[in-house]
Amino acid sequence: MATARLDMRLNKEVKAKAEKASALLGLNSLTEYIVNLIDENATKIIKQHESITVENDIFDNFMSTCETINAPNEALKNAAIFTKEQGIK
Repeated sequence: MATARLDMRLNKEVKAKAEKASALLGLNSLTEYIVNLIDENATKIIKQHESITVENDIFDNFMSTCETINAPNEALKNAAIFTKEQGIK
């Protein structure tokens, strides 16, 4: 059950298009349509900003380097501490 509220103003044309799209999708209300759009878009944006795509050759180089180094140096230890403090997963 939704408990948070979001108030917004739209121009008439945007509202009419959103209502038509909502009806075409068979949704119960304009609110349901807008909530679905916000949820889908927010999920996509968060995923884009919380993940990294690495090219195969760069990944292979990284893995090769990881396999040849015996212990992390001070810079790597500091980087690990920094990422943990920033909440980076």
